[in-house]
Amino acid sequence: MRRVCLTLPTNRACADTIRAVAEEAAYGARRFDVEVHLLVLDSSDAPVLAEHRAAVRALPPAPGVVVHHLDEAEQRTFLRETIARAGLASPDRMLDLMLPSRVSYGACTNRAFLFAEALGCASVHRRDSDSRYQYLDGEPVFPLHHELTSLGRRAADVAGLMSRRRLDPACADRPVAMVGGSFVGEMSVDVEEIHRLDPAVYEDVIGLSVPDGYPEIWRRNLIQESFRGAGTAPFTGDRTTLTSVSPMRVDMCNIGFAREVYGQVPLPPATDTIGSDYFLIHVVHDARLPGVLHNRHIVNFHTGERRSDSGFLSYQRRLAKFLLSMPHLNAVYARMAAAGDELLDAEGLVRASAVAGFVRDSTRLDPVENAERFDVLDRSYRKLGGRYAEAADVLAAEREQLLDEARLDMEDFALLIDAWAPLTRSTTSPKGITW
Repeated sequence: MRRVCLTLPTNRACADTIRAVAEEAAYGARRFDVEVHLLVLDSSDAPVLAEHRAAVRALPPAPGVVVHHLDEAEQRTFLRETIARAGLASPDRMLDLMLPSRVSYGACTNRAFLFAEALGCASVHRRDSDSRYQYLDGEPVFPLHHELTSLGRRAADVAGLMSRRRLDPACADRPVAMVGGSFVGEMSVDVEEIHRLDPAVYEDVIGLSVPDGYPEIWRRNLIQESFRGAGTAPFTGDRTTLTSVSPMRVDMCNIGFAREVYGQVPLPPATDTIGSDYFLIHVVHDARLPGVLHNRHIVNFHTGERRSDSGFLSYQRRLAKFLLSMPHLNAVYARMAAAGDELLDAEGLVRASAVAGFVRDSTRLDPVENAERFDVLDRSYRKLGGRYAEAADVLAAEREQLLDEARLDMEDFALLIDAWAPLTRSTTSPKGITW
């Protein structure tokens, strides 16, 4: 029986989400005759962790669903053993890349990838703690439906199941590598207030994420589409497209990857950097691997912490690091897009060594560009005033550290790509996981 991993990484209270994702797991096992491993990777503090353990214990048994709830101590034990078996140099550094002390969107998903390898899963399906499902006729609308319908199957074999087909016929014999949707609801809290306070400043800030040299009309379109998801229209019926999925159309709270993707290349382990977990979406697109875009969008909402003063500052720092990472990432994306089919080996798998080379080359970019980007961000925040001016003061005090980290994060990423094959080969069923 095919095994799949439905994962929920979290570091905050989300008992309701755990219960909802467990319902999605039960749906997938029931509807598709697969064994669904529901993997909750929990970095919450002790009181919240206890709430989550109680929520997991109270889940009703579901045929074909195996639930794993692992705290950081359990995750660390598994990682230490895997790293040791892989025989990697600097094992402590590798552990820090896989389980850093600071928030890392890429690292938490990389851990899910390794656990999925240990569990013998064919795919990983990620959800987020600040997500809810849409409903139609009183029933939840689960993205897992489309993910399990198509992932790993030859594109030509699923074409007849799609509402639309926009895939290059030359790619029809390749398997579907990614299935994704986006979110509906409120705009990202990281930037919504900036847009509301001053649309011109918003354009300046978000424009820092757009690659240099884009025609102005494309640049404006990218700025308008960023951080907005799929809008606010409710789900009324399925629409699916077999295509080369644009990274602008999907969100990591609503994504499924085939093992042939994440088994080759991990995500950047950058800390305190929003968007760092979107790298594989670009890999799939640039390597011309088939994907499915669907409209079973997740309902986005933001916890109270996201709106607190401390949460505000944390997320502005993460936004700043995202913007400073973009010259490096955009350079890699451009190299991957230029490589196209050559990014794949004879077996149709992503050539990790090529990706690692592109990442390393990106660390040699002129640092002056990022210093100028920081200046734009600083001026923009001071123009907004209020708590944005206060955030500008905090970021200014960390200026050199943030600029250095933007480059060092890419060095770490290249190191992790090099280590990824030995790591994935060295996984065994983790202690504490029941089958």
